[in-house]
Amino acid sequence: MNTRFLYFLLATTTVLASPAQIPKQTPQLIPARVVQSTEYQFEQLLAGPEKPEDFPAWLAGMRAHREEMRTVLKEKLGTLKDPYSEPALQWAQRSFIQPQMMAHDRYIYDPVAGRYTVHRYLQDLKTRYGGIDSVLLWPPMYTNLGVDDRNQFDIWRDMPGGIAELRKMVADFHRNGVRVLIPIMYWDNGTRGEGVSMAEGLAKLAKDIQVDGLNGDTMFPVDLAFYTEAAKIGHFLALEPEAGMGKTIDGLAWNVLSWGYWWPNPNGPYPAAPAVDRYKFIEPRHLTHVCDRWAQNRTDMLHYAFFNGDGYESWENIFGVWNQITPRDAEALRRISAIYRAVPELLVSPDYEPFTSTLQKDVYATRFPSKSATLWTFINRAPAAAIGAQIQVPFSQNMHFFDLWRGAELKPQIAAGKAILSFELESRGYGAVLATAAVPVRQVKTLLAAMQQRSHINLGDLSSEWKVLSQRMVEIPLTTTVSRPSEGMVRIPAGNFKFEVEEASIWRNDGMGVQYPWEDKPKEKHSKELSLKSFYIDKTPVTCAEFKRFLETTHYRPRDSHNFLRNWVEGAFPQGWARKPVTWVSISDARAYAKWAGKRLPHEWEWQYAAQGTDGRLYPWGNQKDTTRVPPFEQTRRQRPPTDVDAYPQGASPFGVLDLAGNVWQWTDEFQDEHNRAAILRGGSYYRPAGSEYYFPQTRQLNQHGKYWLLADSTDRSATIGFRCLVDAE
Repeated sequence: MNTRFLYFLLATTTVLASPAQIPKQTPQLIPARVVQSTEYQFEQLLAGPEKPEDFPAWLAGMRAHREEMRTVLKEKLGTLKDPYSEPALQWAQRSFIQPQMMAHDRYIYDPVAGRYTVHRYLQDLKTRYGGIDSVLLWPPMYTNLGVDDRNQFDIWRDMPGGIAELRKMVADFHRNGVRVLIPIMYWDNGTRGEGVSMAEGLAKLAKDIQVDGLNGDTMFPVDLAFYTEAAKIGHFLALEPEAGMGKTIDGLAWNVLSWGYWWPNPNGPYPAAPAVDRYKFIEPRHLTHVCDRWAQNRTDMLHYAFFNGDGYESWENIFGVWNQITPRDAEALRRISAIYRAVPELLVSPDYEPFTSTLQKDVYATRFPSKSATLWTFINRAPAAAIGAQIQVPFSQNMHFFDLWRGAELKPQIAAGKAILSFELESRGYGAVLATAAVPVRQVKTLLAAMQQRSHINLGDLSSEWKVLSQRMVEIPLTTTVSRPSEGMVRIPAGNFKFEVEEASIWRNDGMGVQYPWEDKPKEKHSKELSLKSFYIDKTPVTCAEFKRFLETTHYRPRDSHNFLRNWVEGAFPQGWARKPVTWVSISDARAYAKWAGKRLPHEWEWQYAAQGTDGRLYPWGNQKDTTRVPPFEQTRRQRPPTDVDAYPQGASPFGVLDLAGNVWQWTDEFQDEHNRAAILRGGSYYRPAGSEYYFPQTRQLNQHGKYWLLADSTDRSATIGFRCLVDAE
């Protein structure tokens, strides 16, 4: 073991058994030690032995820790039936590969056809990395949740086709052998109250749409109430917290899944020697999905997962930012999952042994034994291939050894009742060996044939290059140019404008942001000198009275009318709302109005130029924040209506344009890539629910914009989003 890793272990581990707890008659026992993360101070991982000769005493200490923790878990369960033994949850032990899927991903929802496309989504994943076993379905609530007072349950109900179509989509996944989980937005306690506890509400929703589990976003662990509420109504749910069980082990008793961030230091490399999944070692039926969502090279994660017989969180669409698995990692994931699916019963072996002895430096193995067979998983942490003898194991007559990674039977060297197995592990590669005296079962035969076909593919020959996914900005056709504006518009003179803007977001990672036509990739911050032609822009956002005239003239009715003008009653806006900005209109609705009026939506830089002028000011009126020039901010659970568009003339821009900050967001450009659609919102609104930083980011500054993920008109419409129009000038 290298010196650097030994220092890391000594500096970052916690002893889990005091000397007084160690029986005096077993002096060889080495207490189990937790690997502490610098970011998540959770006790998810246990350190391996410091040197090979420590293995027996280390394993004895690990087993002592397991027995102690099992006693704790038994006490926590009390009279509750063991969730791991619940027949309805047995699938969770085989839920090896699980992506987190954004419902707005264009591979799962076709916005043109207006339908869910489960087959297309699954076929893409099967083609690229071998398919999935379960999926976490995110509705467009993160990062859109909190743009208005709709809660997480409202967003589900607003999904295209509502609950009925969601149930059909889930059924499509089930027909393809894929289980479905939905998230618990535990931090969503500032929007509209649902009237029941979150646990009760989600249990009912889960049963209504027939999903199989709940993912506890920011929960460490998921509270027992979420399990018991679902059990009450006869719909057992697999619970899966983020980043494990927190500071105690208690939640392991009822959280049969978890997904874990296993890096000790998010700004540094993974240690060369892997660590042991504490939860799986205590309860081998528990399955962790290893996760490092922003990583562009996934080899470390896949190594750690395969070493532990754990699952993998194949997360690529990270809340709208596409982080695709590279070809090398995709091929590794394909083979790992194929091995898992062929011998799942071995991966839950109660007697499995991590850090079982190997014959080569930087090669680590785990042994998963049963009465009739044994599986070893291998990882090579070295940058060079490991060739030759890899492991020495007990041998008996009629024992056969199969190289599951390459689909071939191994011919061992036999000496003194031991079998020495030789095979090659690629640079930073993988291996798996199955030992059995019986004829391989059908699944293993199928696996061997498939792996033999792929054995000519070397991981080292595949690309590890990560590529950002390019975007395109949806075209906004110019209008017929005019020499004078219609009533209520302001002329913005031609001029040079330094367009500087950044995304209002709590995340900062490659591939985030948008890609303007002059850029080579999406970025979070933008700066561009632009020469703009003159145009006319609406002095205020389009009002309810103006939109009413459009409806009366055109009899416009959107194809998807859910939430359309939701705050109106029987086609009429409430009394006194004539000068309020129209809201609950999608970007498609806004475009339809603009086309009727002979106008168009503004490009973002045109909107910003009209709001900012040429001096780079932060607010329409200057550089100082001034709450008297904007509607008052609100953080209640039920929001008030927006303010009249001309109520704050003192908030005008240098050109005299009104209502540019703090009343309602305003539609501008739309951006698309192969997987995502998003619109840029400008101006900020008066509403932001209290209680969490994870709600839709709020900003009133002119050098920041909001990025709003688009799914369908039914979900995209909001109580805080309106629009204004523009006409090109001669």
